[in-house]
Amino acid sequence: MKRTKVSMYACVFALALSLVVLVGCGGTSSVQTSSSTQISSTSTIHTSTSTHTSSPSAEQPVPAGNSNQVSGSDIPDTQVFVKYTSSAGKYRWDVPEGWAQTANGTDVSFVSNLNTIQVTLTNVSTPPTTSSVRTDQVVTLQQTGRAVRDVQVQNKQLPNGPAILIIYSSNSDPNAVTGKQVRLENNRYLFFHNGKLATLTLSAPVGADNVDQWAHIAGSFTWE
Repeated sequence: MKRTKVSMYACVFALALSLVVLVGCGGTSSVQTSSSTQISSTSTIHTSTSTHTSSPSAEQPVPAGNSNQVSGSDIPDTQVFVKYTSSAGKYRWDVPEGWAQTANGTDVSFVSNLNTIQVTLTNVSTPPTTSSVRTDQVVTLQQTGRAVRDVQVQNKQLPNGPAILIIYSSNSDPNAVTGKQVRLENNRYLFFHNGKLATLTLSAPVGADNVDQWAHIAGSFTWE
């Protein structure tokens, strides 16, 4: 009888110990699930934050630069121009000597201080008109450009043929280091020839005195 009681007590003790271990394991599992849920929630907040970026077109125009900044962007009357020929694009034009050049296939740009001139080439089926430019290119420009304002569209007769001119103001891209922007004035010329559209854009800070130099550059553009 004593041996039977001892065995019974041992079984009861073992059962109680098993319940304690089982409860302890269940508690640990609950904590891990809570931790996993918290990490998932944090990840969702981070993703949501990264998607809230403002569109360039939603920017407000920045103030025009000061007189020193603007005058520093004047192209000198003594500026020397050299002929640039694009063998890939089959066009040529006069560009300021000494400006930094970046070429990409048929496209090319030249930069000095806050001045930029560039040509991009695209294939089109029909020549543009002032009406089509207003309903197509101007709309795209306003949707993708930085605070585009004061848009004008007009026909121009240049020494080497007709063109369409888009005049507008915009913000520059932010400086890669300081993040600062300047207010730009832009002249964009559209040249059509044999299914190709060349877009010549000239940009400088608002108030820069580049009228004659810009006229020279635009008037020099010709197809090969």
